[in-house]
Amino acid sequence: MPPRPTVLTKRTLDKDLAKITHAEDAAKHVLRRLVAPGLGLIFVGLAMLFAGVYVFDRPGAVLVVAAAALAGYMAMNIGANDVTNNVGAAVGARAMTMGQALVIAAIFEVLGATIAGGEVVKTISSNIVDAVQVPQAALGWIMMAALMAAALWINLATWMNAPVSTTHAIVGAVIGAGIAAVGPEPVNWQVMLEITSSWITSPLIGGLIAAGLLYLVKTLIIYRDDKIAAARRWVPVLVAVMAGGFMAYMVLQLSPSGKFPSLTIILIGIGIGLVSWLIARPLVLAQAHNLENRNSSLRVLFRLPLIGSAALLSFAHGANDVSNAVGPLSAIVHSVGIGGGDGIGHPPLWVMLIGAFGISVGLLLFGPRLIRLVGEEITKLNPMRAYCVALSTAFTVIVASWLGLPVSTTHIAVGSVFGVGFFREWYTRHSKRRIAYIRRRVESFDIDEPEEPNVHETRRRYLVRRSHFMTIIAAWIVTVPVSAALAAGIYWVMFALFV
Repeated sequence: MPPRPTVLTKRTLDKDLAKITHAEDAAKHVLRRLVAPGLGLIFVGLAMLFAGVYVFDRPGAVLVVAAAALAGYMAMNIGANDVTNNVGAAVGARAMTMGQALVIAAIFEVLGATIAGGEVVKTISSNIVDAVQVPQAALGWIMMAALMAAALWINLATWMNAPVSTTHAIVGAVIGAGIAAVGPEPVNWQVMLEITSSWITSPLIGGLIAAGLLYLVKTLIIYRDDKIAAARRWVPVLVAVMAGGFMAYMVLQLSPSGKFPSLTIILIGIGIGLVSWLIARPLVLAQAHNLENRNSSLRVLFRLPLIGSAALLSFAHGANDVSNAVGPLSAIVHSVGIGGGDGIGHPPLWVMLIGAFGISVGLLLFGPRLIRLVGEEITKLNPMRAYCVALSTAFTVIVASWLGLPVSTTHIAVGSVFGVGFFREWYTRHSKRRIAYIRRRVESFDIDEPEEPNVHETRRRYLVRRSHFMTIIAAWIVTVPVSAALAAGIYWVMFALFV
């Protein structure tokens, strides 16, 4: 009797189709993860083409085009790792969606880098290692090694979810490559001392300013009996302070040195602040209409200043951190005699554009990876606390950029978050105003006053995660020596292969 033919039942067919569907989903998932690296590679190629247009048939064109690729790669890593400095607080407080925050940050990063980033680029490109004491041929290779080392370290740190300082990385890399090339003599140790001191003091200053702002917000708004009326009075003032300070900074950055005296700049800032107050006041009054007298209602009123401060911080970040990518490129451009700027260390416009758009591309493609750490995992942020963090970070970075100091926006932003968190711990336990406010609320609702909490239990109620504090400090400490050692090794390999 012949064997019966095999017949595929419906159940077997469904299983086979399901397997094919799962395989297609897996393939799509894998390909989706390759989209961002692919787009990043395309940007690096465009950066090379963009540089090639300007240096075609010029001596040293190949070196400049290769450096442009590394600068574009470095800029993308800056955008990927430092995005938390710009919008982490706003997204963590749920004042903006991730998409809205990234678009705002990308636009203002480009504006800050192209409009106000030149002075700090000069510091990175010519003031850390004295270009006069270094042979021109060696200077180009020093900066190439520094770019590659810093970019690789930041890429690794981003993959490890560690928000390291991109400024630390590039400054350490320039020093390491410079010492490997010509020894320690050309290194400007006085400038390094100034920069190092700013790394130590800037997070402390940012934390203190953020804590002070939060104290004012709590005193003037949160712990008032009629907090909505207090917010109607003080939120426009906060907006005015932000706008006035930003305009004063713009005048300082865009006007020739010494054109405006300090008093004139202060008066300009005050004038813009008054105009901003007149504009913000009716908007806040309209938002406050029919809001309940609750802390949750304040989140609506602080959304506008928080978005404004995030935009301001993105501008300041672009002005300060673009130097980490294009400072070495600018030095290479001038080392091979291809100008376009206005002197050694002053970058040509096309160099600034590579850095500006590279930061935004990296921010859009890879930025959300680290945003939750600063925005959500160190301490709990609401719009009021997030506004204090963002405004404190922005003003600290703005002043540093004005002085030409390449401070770490990561240090300042994280220092501000820690400042807010530690201040909350202190204020929760020691504020007489808060205790009196809670007692009034208890009496108004005719609720029995809760018993005094156990002292040991109160001490255990930390509002800042200590593990993150130690991890971030450790990452900050190792960045400079690791990037310096890596840059020195890369320079020796380049020297052996190409020189």
